[in-house]
Amino acid sequence: MTNPSFELDQDHLDLRDWVHTFAADVVRPAASEWDEREEFPWPVLEEAAKIGLYSLDFFATQSFDKTGLGIPVAMEELFWGDAGIGLSIVGTALAAAGLSSNGTPEQVGEWAPQMFGSPGDLKLAAFCSSEPDAGSDVGAMRTRAVYDEATDEWVLNGTKTWATNGGLADIHVITAVVDPELRTRGQASFVVPPGTKGLAQGQKFTKHGIRASHTAEVVLDNCRVPGRCLLGGKDRLDTKLAKAREGGRGGGQPSMATFERTRPAVGAQAIGIARAAYEIALDYAKTREQFGKPIIENQAIAFTLADMATSIEASRLLVWRAAWMASQGKAFTQAEGSMSKLFAGETAVRVTERAMQILGGNGYTREYPVERMARDAKIYTIFEGTSEIQRLVIARSISGAPIR
Repeated sequence: MTNPSFELDQDHLDLRDWVHTFAADVVRPAASEWDEREEFPWPVLEEAAKIGLYSLDFFATQSFDKTGLGIPVAMEELFWGDAGIGLSIVGTALAAAGLSSNGTPEQVGEWAPQMFGSPGDLKLAAFCSSEPDAGSDVGAMRTRAVYDEATDEWVLNGTKTWATNGGLADIHVITAVVDPELRTRGQASFVVPPGTKGLAQGQKFTKHGIRASHTAEVVLDNCRVPGRCLLGGKDRLDTKLAKAREGGRGGGQPSMATFERTRPAVGAQAIGIARAAYEIALDYAKTREQFGKPIIENQAIAFTLADMATSIEASRLLVWRAAWMASQGKAFTQAEGSMSKLFAGETAVRVTERAMQILGGNGYTREYPVERMARDAKIYTIFEGTSEIQRLVIARSISGAPIR
């Protein structure tokens, strides 16, 4: 395939209908309860596992889709149901992306199945990159990994924050500094296996939105992992560090490698939230009467809905293009991945806010789901690269200048 085609084939249509049915019948009816409880929705995850939606097989199959559209299509439908529950279902996939981006085939084969488990024996994984003083600035990362040659172990110390499934997970993928003088080029990723001593959950965050998704600190206190848990292996790390010390590029930064793979999928999640809010607002505008006519007959409301629909369509095209480019191995020469995440995230915030406005007082109450959708949408301008960071990446790509 040399040119993108955004006409979904039958497999994609079947996938879309399958995930949409689960989102409509299982996720959306449970959304309000788990948002209020602010607890991990284990029963919903179990239902997702039973049908194969929460499974290594599902995510692996979609990752091999040559069109790149399988994951965006599935994410949009799932998050149309609910973002908090959606993140609980796909949070493990971020850690799996970190594993596959940086690990050897043997490491992927060993650890990926343990990240998901099976129905009746569910497992979780967490990707841990951000720190209290190192969010957008990954070069400020302080978590250290020191090699103990006598025992062939890596000793990890530090605190990670904003970790989806953090502390709750069975397997953690940790980004840490192995050579502080090299800053981002002196970092590596490690798998921390289940039950490893020295890893503990810190503060669990109470959040504005996505409240069914578990977000917490992860504290590493002399946490020892076997040498084989260094993703990519020590030989590859030593080669990378040697090149970096000689002034070469020395390989990529492990967290950024993960985020580059996941940004179009995150953009698709934002589109799902925006579309859900838009559909509710559209239906409401058709049936809500004021001054003797449906409010959609007022030009101000109609034009607002027109802008909402246009932004959603534009976001989807940007996301699908980026996903297709990634599947074809095409370089993001103009930061197309960042463009897709930036535009979709900002669209989700804008569309959900306008949906609340169209519903008026009803939109501000919890009797209608658009207020929850508005709370959920905001995170998409913050996590996995803030809107400001996305603009910085785009600006550097189009200008070639070291913009700071």
